[in-house]
Amino acid sequence: MSSIVCKDLCKTFQQGEEIITGLDHVSIEIEAGDFVCLSGPSGSGKTTLLNAMGGLDTPDSGQIQVGDTRVDQLGKGPLADMRLHKIGFVFQAYNLIPVLTARENVEFVMQVRGEPAQERSHRSHDILKEVGLEGMEDRRPAQLSGGQQQRVAVARAIVSQPALVLADEPTANLDSVTATQLMDLFVELNQHHNITFVIATHDTRVMAYAKRLIKMRDGKIISDEKQQHPSTVVS
Repeated sequence: MSSIVCKDLCKTFQQGEEIITGLDHVSIEIEAGDFVCLSGPSGSGKTTLLNAMGGLDTPDSGQIQVGDTRVDQLGKGPLADMRLHKIGFVFQAYNLIPVLTARENVEFVMQVRGEPAQERSHRSHDILKEVGLEGMEDRRPAQLSGGQQQRVAVARAIVSQPALVLADEPTANLDSVTATQLMDLFVELNQHHNITFVIATHDTRVMAYAKRLIKMRDGKIISDEKQQHPSTVVS
């Protein structure tokens, strides 16, 4: 499991002649195994913070530690290696490779890691079954619904057993039923695999599942509360 510690993060963006504040002295600690939602309107800084945690964006100043690794001090090579081995990413756009099947999309990360073909095949089959896509392994993305494509993306994110999953608006393109199914799956993975989840969202359906809800506005954390009765999956 991975904890996250962010200290005094600042980030600005140039937009024409205007300077946009993405993060304004943000400090936060997330315990290993937690299930956290970052919420707020567009431009609040939630995606910028999520990307900084995952090493996809570099803050102008401040410190980020994931587990025992100082993310902000890593060079490109070690950073890419950390993302490959320790973090799973789920995006609003599914980012599946259209010419590959569901199974091949899931196996892709393991292939990059150099894992044996037999191991890749076995684990991709198991994980697709776990996310409810058994029997659809050989379908390409165009042959799957949006919810099914997002499940493939989730399977790809977790097949390498990362300690941390970062998700950016994962339900944005999903209907209510599919969004609920996806969040139930996230909770199950959190409970049964002890994966730390950090989800950036403005979807109230997603917020209901958070053990901890962090609200942001204008690059700042404006509230940080533990939720007493988050939506849960019954074992």
